[in-house]
Amino acid sequence: MSKSRYQWAAPGDVNAFFGLMLDNIADLLLAVGLLSAIFGLPTKFALRYMVPGTAVGVLVGDLLFFWMAFALARRTGRNNVTAMPLGLDTPSTFGMVFFVLGPAFQHAKESMSVESAAIYTWHIGICAIFVSGLFKAACALGSNWVRRVFPRAGLLGSLTAVALVLISFLPLIEIMHYPVVGFLALAIVLTTLVAKIRVPGKIPGALAATIVAGAVYYLMVGFDVIQHDWGQFEQARQGLLPYEWLSVFRFEWVAVLPDSIQYLPVVIPFALGTVIGGIDCTESAAAAGDEFDTRQVIGVEAFATIVASLCGGVIQTTPYIGHPAYKAMGGRAAYTLATALFVGGAGLLGYFGYLYALIPKATVFPILVFIGLEITAQSFQATAKRHYAAIVLACVPALAALTLIFIDKIFGDLAPQGIALESLSAPLQLELHTVRILASGFIVTSLLWASGLAAIIDRQLNVAAAYFGIAAACSFFGIMHSPLPGSPLFLPWNLDAASLETTLQYGGGYLLTAAMLLGWHYWREQTGEAAIHDEELAESTR
Repeated sequence: MSKSRYQWAAPGDVNAFFGLMLDNIADLLLAVGLLSAIFGLPTKFALRYMVPGTAVGVLVGDLLFFWMAFALARRTGRNNVTAMPLGLDTPSTFGMVFFVLGPAFQHAKESMSVESAAIYTWHIGICAIFVSGLFKAACALGSNWVRRVFPRAGLLGSLTAVALVLISFLPLIEIMHYPVVGFLALAIVLTTLVAKIRVPGKIPGALAATIVAGAVYYLMVGFDVIQHDWGQFEQARQGLLPYEWLSVFRFEWVAVLPDSIQYLPVVIPFALGTVIGGIDCTESAAAAGDEFDTRQVIGVEAFATIVASLCGGVIQTTPYIGHPAYKAMGGRAAYTLATALFVGGAGLLGYFGYLYALIPKATVFPILVFIGLEITAQSFQATAKRHYAAIVLACVPALAALTLIFIDKIFGDLAPQGIALESLSAPLQLELHTVRILASGFIVTSLLWASGLAAIIDRQLNVAAAYFGIAAACSFFGIMHSPLPGSPLFLPWNLDAASLETTLQYGGGYLLTAAMLLGWHYWREQTGEAAIHDEELAESTR
C-alpha cells in the first residue's frame, strides 16, 4: 500500500496561524510596552534595534519546524501531522524585561545619555540571549534521556504550571483593564476554539475576536469612553524599514560580554526552563499523536535563539506549548510557515510598529488564555488519573512566581516614597522571602515535585528518592530556591552566612526526605510489603 501524501495545508491552518501569530505578536507587544512604560526605554529604539532580530528567531525556528513536520510525515506515512509551533518565550519575556534589560538600562542611564544607555542595554540583551542559545544547544544532547527519565506527570505538570498560572492569568489581567472589549474577545475565542462553534461566514475565531472586539474598542474611543494613544502611529511610521539593527554585525556587543556575566545567573534558569518546556512540549505533542524527536526539537530551539542573538534579538525562542491546541484547530504545517513569514516580515520590514499602535492588547491576549486552558486540559487527559495530584502539586511553585511578580511591582513603585521591604515587620519579611525562594527556579521545582509525587503514587519510593536527591543538588547551587536577590545561581562556598544557612536547610530537607524514602523502600522490599501493595496498585488501575 502506498503512503498517502502529506496534506501540509488544511482549513484549520488559518485559525492556527492567527492563534500562533497573535501569540507571538502579543509577546512582542509585552516586551516593547513594558520596556517603554516601566523603564522609559524609547519605543522607536526598541522597534528599530531589538524587534528585527527577535523576529528573525521566530522566522528561522518556525521554518525549521515546518520542515520537521514534512520529515515526520514521510517517516510515519501519516497525512495529518501537525507541526510544532515556535515563538517567543512568555516567561522569558517577563524575565528579560524585569531582570536584565530594564535594570541594565536604568543603571546605564546614571552615567550615559539615553541613546547610549539604550545601545548598551541592547548589547547586554544580545550577550544574554547568545549565551542562552549555547547553553540550550548543550542541553539538546541529553534531552531524549530527560524525557525517558521523568514521568509524563512531571513533564506535563511543570507545563501546566506555566500554562495555567502565568500564561492564562497574566494576560487575563490585561484583558480586565478593558472589560467590555476583553470579555467580548475572550468569549469569541472560547466559543470558537473551545466549544468549536463556528463564527458566521466561517471566519477564524482568533481573527473574529480581534476584528469584533477591536471594532468595539475603537467605537468606545470615538465616544471618549476610553483613551487611545494616537501618538503611537507616528512612532510606527518611524519604525518602518529598520536598518540600525544591522550594526549588530560589527560585533561591538562582544565588548560588553564581561558586563553581561552578572545577568547570566538570572538568564540561565530561564534558558533551562525553556529546555524543560521544550521537552514538555514534545511530550505533549506525542500525547496528541505527533512523535517528534526531542533532541531535534531542542536543537531547533537552541539554533533559533543563537540566530536571533546574532541578529540583535533580545528574547529567546522556544517551542510553544500549544501543539495540542493547534492540532485541535485542524492545523497542519502551513500555519508555522505563515507565522514565520508574517512575524519575520513584521520585524524586518518594520510593520510591527503599526500592529503595536493599532491592535488593542485586550483583543489579542485572549489567545494566550485559550492556549493555557487547552494545555491544562490536555495535560490531565494525557496523564493517568492516579497522577492528577502530581499535576496539581506542580502548579504550587508557579503560584509563588505569580505572587512575586506583583510583590516586585508594588515595592518597585513605592520605593521612591520610602516604603521598602525592610520597613515591614520581621514576620512579614520572612513570609515574602519564603515566597521568593519558592518562586526561584519554579519550573524545575514543579518538574521535580510532580515527578517525585508520581513515583510515590506508583510506590517507587527509590525513584522518588532520586528525584528529591536531584532537588537537593539543584538547591545547593541556586537552580531552585535561590535565597539571593534576583534568584541567581551561585557556588555555596561563596555565600554569606545567612544565605548559606538557608541553602543548607532547603538542600538538607530534600536530602533527608530522599534518605527517608530510600530507607522506606528497602524496608518494604525486605518485609514483603512491596509485593502486596504492588498487587493492590495493579488491581486499582485495571
